[in-house]
Amino acid sequence: MDDSTPDPFTNMFEAPAKLAQAMFAPMAGFQGAAMPSGAIKPEDMQHWTEVGAKLQGMWLEYQAEQLSNPQALAPYLDPSRWTRMAQDWFRQMPIADPAKQQELFTEGMVLWQQVLGQYGLGPQATSDGEPELPRSDRRFADPRWRAHPAFALIHQTYLFLAERVNEMVDRMEGMPEDKREQLRFTTRAITEAASPANFALTNPVVLERTLETRGDNLVKGMEHLLTDLRRGQLSHTDASAFKLGGNIAVTPGKVVHETPMYQLIQYSPTTETVLETPLIIFPPWINRFYILDLNAKKSFVRWAVEQGVTVFMVSWKSADASMKDVVWDDYVRAQIDAIDHVRDRFGVESVNAIGYCVAGTTLAATLALLHRRGEQDKVNSATFFTAQVDFEKAGELLNFIDDKQMSVIQAMSPDGYLDGRVMAATFNMLRGTDLIWNYVVNNYLLGEDYPAFDLLHWNGDVTNLPGKWHGQYLRDLYRDNKLVEADALSVDGTPVDLGLVETPTYVQAGKEDHIAPAESVWRITEHFKGPIKFVLAGSGHIAGVVNPPEAGKYQYWTNDGSPRSLAEFRKDAVEHPGSWWPDWIEWLRARGDATVPATGKRKPGGKGDKVIEDAPGRYVATR
Repeated sequence: MDDSTPDPFTNMFEAPAKLAQAMFAPMAGFQGAAMPSGAIKPEDMQHWTEVGAKLQGMWLEYQAEQLSNPQALAPYLDPSRWTRMAQDWFRQMPIADPAKQQELFTEGMVLWQQVLGQYGLGPQATSDGEPELPRSDRRFADPRWRAHPAFALIHQTYLFLAERVNEMVDRMEGMPEDKREQLRFTTRAITEAASPANFALTNPVVLERTLETRGDNLVKGMEHLLTDLRRGQLSHTDASAFKLGGNIAVTPGKVVHETPMYQLIQYSPTTETVLETPLIIFPPWINRFYILDLNAKKSFVRWAVEQGVTVFMVSWKSADASMKDVVWDDYVRAQIDAIDHVRDRFGVESVNAIGYCVAGTTLAATLALLHRRGEQDKVNSATFFTAQVDFEKAGELLNFIDDKQMSVIQAMSPDGYLDGRVMAATFNMLRGTDLIWNYVVNNYLLGEDYPAFDLLHWNGDVTNLPGKWHGQYLRDLYRDNKLVEADALSVDGTPVDLGLVETPTYVQAGKEDHIAPAESVWRITEHFKGPIKFVLAGSGHIAGVVNPPEAGKYQYWTNDGSPRSLAEFRKDAVEHPGSWWPDWIEWLRARGDATVPATGKRKPGGKGDKVIEDAPGRYVATR
């Protein structure tokens, strides 16, 4: 090495020394006699002491509660379980290799010099203006992450390491692709959790807020944290801001039928005539039905009623111990029972049906069963919202179906049902930065109030699942993908073959759906025999569906050709601005546009029509 060339190891230690001097110089005023007069008032010291005592007292009180009343979700929330997961991850990663560590060390040293140089520190000082950092991420978009070299270095080092460990997963040799995908998921979960934004002492925004409020934000954040720990669920919104039938699930209607598994809601018409063929909607029972009836502006139900459709909605019961023996067959039978009840109520031959997510998967089996029995005419048309029948490409949820995961889930259903909070935590993990850590920072560290957001309220309004059904669903569909094998499954004693289904079908998929990926939803077109219209909607699993025309948001794509794959569909697809709902209602009317007066039982609860109660009914309120 030439004598004139800077020694990188000398520079490595020289730059942090300058950094430390710059970082702690502003704090010199707190040191003994050098402290400016009146810098810290006695009342401030007293306040900080009170804050510390409050935090300690709140935590000790919570710990005492747990000793006398262990949480029901202890197996899932047990820290040792997550520690073992991290240990397993570390053993698989080549990061433990000394050569890899040396490589990371060398690259990290270069990064440090590059970052510090932007602040005039070290031999690579290059800028006196706004620092230009090599990596960016929205978690660190606040200018305070760049205002001081220490915090710039912290978050740039984190982004560098996260980038490298994810690359390691992609480059590991001899690993089956399913295991690699599971390792990718675990790696992302661990790196998201390790973000310096998630810790008070490494987050400049939190530090500034703490100084401004003299620690009151931490007290408020502790209150939020302990409330969530006691309820066993992360809060996203102010639950007290919403009331069923008040400002959510508000479309008028009546519960006209009820079984131990579901209530059937019929909505009141707003037009003088309605389509003769009624519509029945099967929402997923892993969530509350009112995702399709959030409020007057967002409600698919209200909009469909205004289009002159007689709309029925199934409201599933949240599982309890009485449903310990419920299996998938029972949900198929429930769909057939609802279809028959609507047909009998109006004396019509058939209904139009919608199945959303898991209820769409079940609707596919229902159609196959009806075709096998020669009763296919009971359903005039079928619409699928982000529903899968072929689970080969089912996305990130496949990471939860190995034997270890399924045994843990089974152990968490001692009373025959799975607590809905477990499913909520699982779905949150799929988008950890947005649905977990963002709220940890805002609500626990910054102590901010929860927003009043109806979609987030619905997302946290969990339902319990029958344990036997859940295990059967994960095993037979997600893991073994039996639904697409002709007669590999039997439902209600009848072999299921999707290739028999000739019902006219409308399939909607979300372009950015991470729960039911568009490629997976597309495959229904490869299994059904009848005419299918496939529509790719902008956005994801929820916003791609709940997109009223009045909002003027997103877009959708159609292809009137004969594409053989989603890639071919995309290649020649025509983009349309806004909501796909008008396209769907046009398609539905083309399946039968005969109308009848909106009188008699078309107006639920009218003279001579015995109903059970007003919408939204009791089942949606059951916890």
